[in-house]
Amino acid sequence: MKDKKKSYFGEIKDGMSSLLTGLGVTWKEYFTKKVTEQYPENRKTEHISERHRAILTMPHDENGVNKCVACELCQKACPNGTITVLSQMVVKEDGKKKKLLTDYVYDLGDCMFCNLCVDACPHDAIRFSNNFENSVFDRNVLVQHLNIPPTKEAMEQYEANAKRIEEEKAAAAAAKAAEDASTEKTEETK
Repeated sequence: MKDKKKSYFGEIKDGMSSLLTGLGVTWKEYFTKKVTEQYPENRKTEHISERHRAILTMPHDENGVNKCVACELCQKACPNGTITVLSQMVVKEDGKKKKLLTDYVYDLGDCMFCNLCVDACPHDAIRFSNNFENSVFDRNVLVQHLNIPPTKEAMEQYEANAKRIEEEKAAAAAAKAAEDASTEKTEETK
């Protein structure tokens, strides 16, 4: 292709066209109605978009139980480590082990509000609220514990379950050992 050279007046024409396009946008904006939010005075009527991400929350049902199963996917998805999930293995009534969330620590001061933790959560246990008034004088206040910790009674029940299961296993092992010993004696006598 041949490189077309514009004439001096052709370049002036293109420059003026570009300038007038920019000025058209400016004049259009100049005549539109301006909206000024009087923030502190209109707190009650302030409209905040549902998509606004302000603070991470962990909703609970009426019994104070949350949906978090301590899978730690949100902690792994967080790019700057603002989430710490603390959990422990406990034994349920039926003898099965499960992971129990003991503490969910969220540092609002380091959060980037990227929503990766919410996207990674398979149980929809966490979400961002649009409560944006989070200014404090002490940064330590920004470290929050989102979950309701398990009660002392519940932890004692889990410990009792574990102890009962261990005793049942020990009794079964002792019975098996006694059975094996009696089987050996009968075989020796034959």
